[in-house]
Amino acid sequence: MSDGQRVGIVLVSHSAEVAASVGELAKGLAGGAAEVPVASAGGTEGGGLGTSAELISAAAAAVDRGAGVAVLTDLGSAVLTVKALLAEGDELPAGTRLVDAPFVEGAVAAVVTASAGGDLDAVEAAAQEAYTYRKV
Repeated sequence: MSDGQRVGIVLVSHSAEVAASVGELAKGLAGGAAEVPVASAGGTEGGGLGTSAELISAAAAAVDRGAGVAVLTDLGSAVLTVKALLAEGDELPAGTRLVDAPFVEGAVAAVVTASAGGDLDAVEAAAQEAYTYRKV
């Protein structure tokens, strides 16, 4: 990966506050992740609960640095909205992927891997591996 290129990460939640907080947590736990482009796309344009195709598209465009964009979602319509945008073909940057991962743990793993210079495949694999994290 050339200098300046990092995988961008978009966090899609039904709540703007949840998406922003998970982004802050992931960047904070990743230590040197200042160079990793992370954007949240939470809630609706009016500030309510829900998902917005426009906010997701804008967030993906904002984090696109040419190395791909990993999109992590919380649940339900967030997943469906991202799938619809991907199906459109021109609504999201080339190299955008919906990553099947737990929202919080996957976001942390994705940001840590991206900060280490991981490519999109590595970021996706790290986020997906978060499903195996045991808490007890």
